[in-house]
Amino acid sequence: MEGISFKAMFLLLVLGIVNTIVHGQGTRVGFYSSTCPKAESIVKSTVAAHVNSDSTLAPGLLRMHFHDCFVQGCDASSGGLSWQVPTGRRDGRVSQASDVNNLPRPSDSVDVQKQKFAAKGLNTQDLVTLVGGHTIGTTACQFFSNRLNNFTANGAADPSINPSFLSQLQTLCPQNNSATNRVALDTGSQNKFDNSYYANLRNGRGILQSDQALWNDATTKTFVQRYLGLRGLLGLTFNVEFGRSMVKMSNIGVKTGTDGEIRKICSAFN
Repeated sequence: MEGISFKAMFLLLVLGIVNTIVHGQGTRVGFYSSTCPKAESIVKSTVAAHVNSDSTLAPGLLRMHFHDCFVQGCDASSGGLSWQVPTGRRDGRVSQASDVNNLPRPSDSVDVQKQKFAAKGLNTQDLVTLVGGHTIGTTACQFFSNRLNNFTANGAADPSINPSFLSQLQTLCPQNNSATNRVALDTGSQNKFDNSYYANLRNGRGILQSDQALWNDATTKTFVQRYLGLRGLLGLTFNVEFGRSMVKMSNIGVKTGTDGEIRKICSAFN
């Protein structure tokens, strides 16, 4: 399977966790080339150094970027992930708890997921690709334990879970005593950015209900199969397509010119 280390992934993919410092222009690759030519290299090397010392930062940065973009469009301080990252967007002046209602949820059906992605200008391939970010990181049992017991009307577990895998999950997440226990989202490859996440979906080893649903729905299954390079289908290269979809997502709700602001402190409005 194709795969790259955390360090390599972030040297290739993490660019642009910096505030916009030039007024009145739109986003573009090389936005800082004349005003702060070392900005992207400084950010890239700093992030890579921290990820090398704490690998849990990698999935955390990916989730932050995804959630930030989905809520109101990414702030200038969010991580832009790709080889060529358009930068130059400004920070928003509004933050409301209700804005998170449009975030995809672990129990969402494929139809609901597609609706939420489409509302942001993202298509079905983007959905399958971006959720593939679950190839690294972990999740708490509370987000999928409903699948392990009393999922069906007769009290059985989610039938889409591989039976041999079910017993492993039930051990890791014992009933009524495991809400905060954490489980790898990509079993057997949680520290490698690769396409094994899709192989797990094929084998009934998806962790979240919304993840496993991608294999069980015909409209998304085809893209999963293409990432697996199954014979008879036009293959897709996960690392390449993930970068493209991340750039596409990072352009949701762009604020440029005089819209928004350039925060002096990233976590607070001016």
